[in-house]
This record gives sequence, structure tokens and C-alpha cells, in this order.
Amino acid sequence: MERYVLQDLLKWKNSPYRKPLILKGVRQVGKTWVLKEFGRRYYENTAYFNFDENEEYKQFFETTKDTDRILQNLMLAGGQKILPEKTLIIFDEVQDCPKVINSMKYFCENAPQYHIACAGSLLGIALAKPASFPVGKVNFLQVDPMTFSEFLLANGDENLAAYLDSVDTLTPLPDAFFNPLYEKLKMYYVTGGMPESVLMWTQARDVDAMQTALSDIIAAYERDFAKHPQTSEFPKISMIWKSIPSQLARENKKFIYKVVKEGARAREYEDALQWLVDARLVHKIYRSSAPGLPIAAYDDLSAFKIYLVDVGLLRRLAQLAPTAFGEGNRLFTEFKGALTENFVLQSLIPQFEVTPRYWTQTNPPYEVDFLIQRGNDIFPVEVKSAANTTGRSLKKFKELFADKVKLRIRFSLDNLKLDGDVLNIPLFMADQADRLIGLALEAQGKII
Repeated sequence: MERYVLQDLLKWKNSPYRKPLILKGVRQVGKTWVLKEFGRRYYENTAYFNFDENEEYKQFFETTKDTDRILQNLMLAGGQKILPEKTLIIFDEVQDCPKVINSMKYFCENAPQYHIACAGSLLGIALAKPASFPVGKVNFLQVDPMTFSEFLLANGDENLAAYLDSVDTLTPLPDAFFNPLYEKLKMYYVTGGMPESVLMWTQARDVDAMQTALSDIIAAYERDFAKHPQTSEFPKISMIWKSIPSQLARENKKFIYKVVKEGARAREYEDALQWLVDARLVHKIYRSSAPGLPIAAYDDLSAFKIYLVDVGLLRRLAQLAPTAFGEGNRLFTEFKGALTENFVLQSLIPQFEVTPRYWTQTNPPYEVDFLIQRGNDIFPVEVKSAANTTGRSLKKFKELFADKVKLRIRFSLDNLKLDGDVLNIPLFMADQADRLIGLALEAQGKII
């Protein structure tokens, strides 16, 4: 498989400001494979240390802060040579090893010639704890589920992926590309972007194995819920997790605690929800009152939506059968287009530094699915799970905030088109959103 994060790792390797790296991402998203593949491609050798399989390695960090002694012990224990600049050192499953994480400070200050990358499945949780942490002494990199473009590469559709990258005008795509991309996107909704699920489909075309892979990943996540330090939170985390398809099936997708459990109150469940957010298993998207900067200043902290880390996991958690793949647009429209919204958000998050928000108004009701910040501009985004769409809420948003809206964006099954200040992006081009927005602003002469 080809993962675009490998290019980010190469930039890290070649950076004159390189520090020890912490690679974050949920369980089974491919962190270990990516690091080992990176080491195989770009280093003479890789020294791999797993602190879950070999807990005794932790002792090397508990007795000393001397980086030379730590490396010497690791070489002797692992039987691997470690050379400055030439060896990639991988510390895996470090989420329960605060001394290992803390030692990155000393590697940064005293041994910068060594290339070190740390990974762990619940690092988001570990880093949220108020423990001794090497602030300013590490670089961070997030590994997200495979994008639709990466799925195309894994599926042997390099020509389609290359075509998407080559689009440099905002004109409709020929049917010869549009139609197969539309069909491949339905496949992606079924598999999602978790590498094992993608592998089961793209290599073996085994639907049952793909379903089992997703079920096993969900089961692994649910076992992780028990790792919350307070055992009383475990059932709450589980109830929130299992309520997500029901939350997204509602017309108004605002998260409501009563959907989790009748009579549930925010203060009882907010810690459990925060655990899921810190673990990056879910994305929490706040309601914004206006398109102002900084965008966080306009957050309504009492209103938010919750999406899953991956569209395939959402489909499996919702128990939607893969046979929907062959039923026209059903996958796109299923439970109020929740899969489509989840997919678009999943595609937007890696492209933009600031987490998207959403906007609503009541009486009469209007909702813009997402607000994205690109540079110092904020763009309203509407997600439609069909073709021949109209943008009632986008129109209202423009009326209210005319001086702040350079461009309105719609994701739908319509073809690529710039119509005045409305950019329609086909759903299968969601990975290209940042680049296409740049092309639209350029076409309008709004880039200075």
C-alpha cells in the first residue's frame, strides 16, 4: 500500500530542525507499518522496540536519563546496531511508558543525531494527562485512515488517482472518469480507510473477511474503553460509542445526551465523551455562531456534532450490510446521508489546520454542515448525498454574512463546476478540496 504520510516522514527526516517524532493515530490505522516501511525505504536499518511485547525495555528508561546508556542497553537487548543518521529507531506502544516519552527531551538536547519515532494507539489519552512531558522537544505527526485517493492506489486504480491529481480547471469531468470514480467511492464507503479492511477487499475481494476485519477493529476499540482510569466511565464510553449511528440518523445531527440514555445529563457523560475525543476515535465539531476569526471564539460549547474516525467503521457500527453497495445511491443517502457527511469530514480534517465547525439558525431552520478555515478565510460547506442539489442554507448564509463569504462550497454527486461563488465538488474529489478552493479563488481573482 502507498501512504501519503510517508512523504511527511521524509520531510521530517530531512529537516534541519528535526526532533524526536511522536506519531499519533487510532489503533489499526497503520502506524507501525508506516514507520517500518519508512525505515526500509530511507534508512540503512531499523531498530524496532515494542514496549507492550517487551515490558522489560521500560527499565532502561527508569534508571537513567543518559541517552548513550539507554541506546547501549537497547542495542544489547535487541541485538540491533543503532547508528547516528543511518538507523531509524522506533519505540512502539509507548502510551503507558511516561519515562520513555519524557526521555525524548534528552534525546532532543543531547543526541539529536539519532532519528527516533514513537508510536502508540492511545497516545492522545496519554498526552492529555498532566504528566511530565517534553514540551517543545518533539515533533508530532497524525496518521489518519487511508484517504479515498490512497484507496484507489491500493485498489490498482493508479490511473484514476493520477487523474484526480491532474485536474487543474473547474470544468466537468468526462463520464469516462466520473462514472468509475462514483462506483469506487461506493466501495470506499463499504471498506472505509482502515488498512486491514482495505487489504481484505483490494487484494482478496473477500467481503466476509473485510466485514470481520472491521468488526475486530471495533471490538479492539471497545476493549480499550476499559483502560479509562475510572472504571465507572467504561459503560458511559461504551453507550456514547454505540449511540453514534443513532445520533447521526437524526435530521438535526446535534449530539443529544438523551439519545445515549434516557435522562442522561451532560455533566455525567462529558468526561466519557472527552476520552473518545482524546483517543481520536471520534471528531467533535462545535456549532459556530458566525464566520469570524479566530473561529474558536465563536464556538457554542453547548452544541456540537460527533462523527466517527472512519466511514467504514461507521457503516459497520450501524450494521449496514455491504449489499447496499449495489443499490444505486443508497449508501450515500442512508440514515440521512450520515455516511456522506462522515466521509467529507474525514477528508477535510487532514487538509486544514483548524478543525471544521458547523452553523445553524432556527425559526426558520437553516444548517450549513461545515465551516472550514483556510488561511484567514472561512468557507461554508454544504454536503448533499444526491445530484441536482439546491443550496437553501448556503444562500441564507450568504445573505447574513455577505461581506465574509468569498466562496461557498457544495459536495454532492453533481459534476465539478464553479457557478458564480458556488463551487460544486463531486464527493469523490473531497481529498482535493483545498487545491480546488485555491483554483476557484484564483479564477475569481480573489487571491492577492
